[in-house]
Amino acid sequence: MYLDSAKKKEIFAKHGGSETNTGSTEAQVALFTFRIAHLTEHLKKNRKDYGTQRSLQLLVGKRRSMLDYLKKKDIEKYRALVKELGLRR
Repeated sequence: MYLDSAKKKEIFAKHGGSETNTGSTEAQVALFTFRIAHLTEHLKKNRKDYGTQRSLQLLVGKRRSMLDYLKKKDIEKYRALVKELGLRR
């Protein structure tokens, strides 16, 4: 499996402050980014997998709305997160 509990804990520890802080916006955006990268690689090999394509579009929309929320609440955290994750926006 591409995303096991150890990998999730690592992502949450790095971006959320601790392994148990799974609700922070930064941690959720980081998790969505990891999942989006995985689905993108899958779709490069399986172009006609429309279910995965829809899931990817939904994830991108969720990440976008969370980034908008973070930008509205704390612009410095937003800028740091975008730079750290390597997002183009």
